[in-house]
Amino acid sequence: MTGRIVLAATPIGNLADASARLIEALGTADVVAAEDTRRTLDLARGLGVTIAGRLVALHDHNERARADGLVADAASGATVLLVTDAGMPTVSDPGFRVVQAAVEGGVLVTVLPGPSAPLAALAVSGLPTDRFAFEGFLPRKAGERSRALAALASEQRTLIFFEAPHRLAESLSAMATVFGGDRAASVSREITKTYEETRRGPLSELAEWAAEGARGEIVVCVAGAPPAALDLADAVAEAVGRVRDGERAKEVAAELAPLAGVSARDLYAAVVAARAAAPHEG
Repeated sequence: MTGRIVLAATPIGNLADASARLIEALGTADVVAAEDTRRTLDLARGLGVTIAGRLVALHDHNERARADGLVADAASGATVLLVTDAGMPTVSDPGFRVVQAAVEGGVLVTVLPGPSAPLAALAVSGLPTDRFAFEGFLPRKAGERSRALAALASEQRTLIFFEAPHRLAESLSAMATVFGGDRAASVSREITKTYEETRRGPLSELAEWAAEGARGEIVVCVAGAPPAALDLADAVAEAVGRVRDGERAKEVAAELAPLAGVSARDLYAAVVAARAAAPHEG
């Protein structure tokens, strides 16, 4: 069979979340590239499977040097399984450089989906899930962190962050300063583990709670920024342009009216008047 690179999600806390496909892959892969070989051996023992293939370390410090060799193994027909300590490879974990090299080399890359801390935290956050952005860990230095948050201040998608427990209070306080203390957020810790907990509330309140100390693996979700408000003239101009491009005037008016602080009926009337006053609009 054609060789391949297989990205496999591992449990983020509860071994029962391991998929049957992961268990099979651990026992049958020709090569298992693990972020921490000791933890992967512990995982295999916990799942009652023996790793028969070659077990190698693949972490942040050696991935660049090891990527080509793993891709060469797959190109020669081997099944190369990539696993991290918890969750999906490449998502704030090793694996990206291997995937990049495999794609460039025309080697098949496939995935065994499974547990994901960012998606699990988003799902229970109570925040909008239709559009979101995963930002990983914020910079550790205060100035760099503030600049990173400032660049996200107007982002309207729900934001997802990883954070270390000893930096949680400081990061939440920085978010409250940049985003506003009343911005809705959630903090999930120890997802799928015995002491799993999710706190929800304004950033200012969550920062106060975190100041008392938090433990475990932590994911922070923050509501996106509200849409920028429009004055009436700008709302009318935008609506006229969108109607000119083929959208329905009533639907556009209903969407933009809340941003302009007027009723949909009044904005619609203003759009009709504006179009009537413009000779090229007919």
